Amino acid sequence: MSKHFSWQDAFSRAPGARETEPGKLAAPPQIKTIRGLKNFLDQAHIKHCLLKPYFTTENYPLVESRELLPSFEGDLYEYKDLPGFSMVALARPLKYFQEVFQYDILHGLYDQPEEIALAKCPLEDSVFAQNALTVAMRLPRQIQEEFRARFAGRDVTSLDAFPDLLDYLGNMERAHVMAQDTYGDFYLSGVYASLPSDLDTELKRFGLRIGKFTPGDDKRYERNRQFVYQFLMELYGFPIVSERRTSAALFARRLHRLGENFLVRVLGQSDRTVTSLYSHPDAKDYPRLEKLALVSVGEHQKEALNLIGKGGYFVDPQKRVVILRVIYRQHKFDPNNVRQDRALSVLRQEVVHPLTGFPLAKINIIKDIYNLFLRLNDIVRGEYTGRIIFKRNEIVENTDTDEKRLKFLYAWLTKNQRRIIGYSDEFYSNVAKVLDSYLLSPDNYDSFDALRTLHQEVWGRYSFIQQARRVKDLEDLQLRHYKGAKLTYLQMLTTFSDSLGNLKYEIVNYFDNLVERVLNIGETILCDRYLLANYVHIKDEKLSPYGLSVKKNYGRVVKLLDEIKQIRKLRQNPHTPPAGLFF
Repeated sequence: MSKHFSWQDAFSRAPGARETEPGKLAAPPQIKTIRGLKNFLDQAHIKHCLLKPYFTTENYPLVESRELLPSFEGDLYEYKDLPGFSMVALARPLKYFQEVFQYDILHGLYDQPEEIALAKCPLEDSVFAQNALTVAMRLPRQIQEEFRARFAGRDVTSLDAFPDLLDYLGNMERAHVMAQDTYGDFYLSGVYASLPSDLDTELKRFGLRIGKFTPGDDKRYERNRQFVYQFLMELYGFPIVSERRTSAALFARRLHRLGENFLVRVLGQSDRTVTSLYSHPDAKDYPRLEKLALVSVGEHQKEALNLIGKGGYFVDPQKRVVILRVIYRQHKFDPNNVRQDRALSVLRQEVVHPLTGFPLAKINIIKDIYNLFLRLNDIVRGEYTGRIIFKRNEIVENTDTDEKRLKFLYAWLTKNQRRIIGYSDEFYSNVAKVLDSYLLSPDNYDSFDALRTLHQEVWGRYSFIQQARRVKDLEDLQLRHYKGAKLTYLQMLTTFSDSLGNLKYEIVNYFDNLVERVLNIGETILCDRYLLANYVHIKDEKLSPYGLSVKKNYGRVVKLLDEIKQIRKLRQNPHTPPAGLFF
């Protein structure tokens, strides 16, 4: 995008558009690629669905930056006065009967061969009127007359009309459709589309594929269904939320599997965020995911604020509001990773200029460690004034009581669990100091005694993170990359056996899935082909002193793993309740 591009002439300067004089269109924009269409829609949706509501709505609910950081949280409120929509665009002409979804068709003048299109020219007004009637019928009754008056004699299928049309499409319950005409140009080809999700089949198929479900095992399905559901939805950019966003996510999954070149886009009235899933050459396993929203930059983020201010990127300088685009990377489920719930990570962040549309890259707004730590401090001090959803069913505002602080801590630990597990020792040390000073303070014993169940739930989350960090160290050792250094096999086995030796005395208190992970890591090391071929299966007299040390530590790992298996077996005795919680 050019630095000199501006939203004001976004639509007259769209790819392929012809101008007779500045700002005047001689022909509708001609866009032939998903990438070009996405750029056009970014311009339209930012201007009409984000900026316009921000400046016309009193107390517009800005998106908190943490809401764009995976894992995504459930919705707090639905803002019915704000626009919301879903849409799908396919980079091909539509075949009405053969499509896998239902929609009301709109006819463009150029969606037929040239000779037919030319023959229809005398009926142009009739085609326009029929398209406008089709759209009007699917709008709320109170705005139908206004729509007919505004679009009388206009071609609602043309991209030229699309920005104006957004004022009405934002009030339509179902999706609108874009596709290419005979000449490869995109146009609005349908409205009121139902995007099929087939949630039951997708959920069960995915759960079976990642090993969380077993055919016919109802108990296993019950235990793991919530995890599988949440992981599957997060891969496509959403928590477990409304039907509109669920359908859009699963329809994008279906289109990607069918090999379509597509764009699916959703704006939720609850999340106030434009979410896009689209085909991209670098995204082979899943469609590329990105989000657009208006957020307020934290006042402590001095470096980011300076960059944004110098470039004129503020939408509202007084409130530090910017247009933030976040692009995500999806991760395949990995049962051998202690952070196996990590479906997404942030690939890139961009602040979009409100006038030129030019992105300011290499900036960090949401993945800010200081911001994360600052919020934790505010929570334990009772100074945090935001709101959270506790366990998906209770809205908690402010932290003015110990009960609210514990609920905020539970939500904070749940959301940031994978980050705390993976971040540096220095960061974790600071987090642990803050949590210990609050959760273990004698001054809070009486308050926590009255909130024993809630306190134990928070402590359970914290304990899981403590244990998972130690298991994460074992994962790093398995790969022979530890604390930034590349290890030899002897260094790896020595450090691994030392860690297992210390862990043996604590393993009885560990969460069972973490114990299983420790055993899996150990078995993977013991099955290493290089170790077996060059040390373990070689007679002692043929080994060098180095080789003998490797073989000795290998044997020590075998012995420690056997002891841990025995401890686990005793703990799982049906007469002895298992320690720890299960996630």
